[in-house]
Amino acid sequence: MLWHRPSCVWYNSAMIRRLPLVFTPQPEGGFTVTSPAIPELITEGDTLEEAFANVSDAFAAVLELYSQEGRALPPGVELPPAGQIVWTDALVEVA
Repeated sequence: MLWHRPSCVWYNSAMIRRLPLVFTPQPEGGFTVTSPAIPELITEGDTLEEAFANVSDAFAAVLELYSQEGRALPPGVELPPAGQIVWTDALVEVA
């Protein structure tokens, strides 16, 4: 199954990862996003929605860095094999 992203790039399930994310409100407004599993991942956004949307690009940069350095991703960010339960948290907006 393929997913379509706004940047018109197609991704398949082999490219999806599970990341713990921390959204820290900033005094001047907006949010900084980090991941305890991937210390190199850091991004921001003026809103939660924008901050979350920026994670994909930030993670792509981290993947490129890890690839250049010959590093593997830490355990726990890979999805389990097909047919197994995938547990994750989600940001949900309630109107």
